[in-house]
Amino acid sequence: MSVEENLIKLNIEIPKAPNPVGAYVAYKKTTNLLFISGQISIDANEKITKGKLGKELSIEQGQAAAKLCAINIIAQAKKACYENLENITNCIKLTGYVNSTNEFTDQPKVINAASEIISAVFGDNGKHARVAISTNSLPLGAAVEVDAIFEVK
Repeated sequence: MSVEENLIKLNIEIPKAPNPVGAYVAYKKTTNLLFISGQISIDANEKITKGKLGKELSIEQGQAAAKLCAINIIAQAKKACYENLENITNCIKLTGYVNSTNEFTDQPKVINAASEIISAVFGDNGKHARVAISTNSLPLGAAVEVDAIFEVK
């Protein structure tokens, strides 16, 4: 099944790729690697899921935020690949950052939601290495941020 067919099957609509909010680029391509800058938990209406896991937000809310990050990663990848996601040959690695309290230890459960989206959309080529890290704060108060490395044609 193609990536676009997977998106339809999963009922995932890819929004326009968000612009960077700082002095960096949203993605950087080399000959066969695509680095996607950290994507925060912002939806198509530019509403950010804000807050701290273990305080204001539940694991389920964190997982929804991580899904938004994954969808924004795919949006950036689509833009970088001239709107053709079939140019993605592998997801190499995701790094997930969870805005959480010192006591919160379920970062992997939160970031699993992003991993599951990437794997479902790209199939076997979406399986990746990963890091899930806790942090005391994220840009704009976001609950979750995820970056990615892909292999491309």
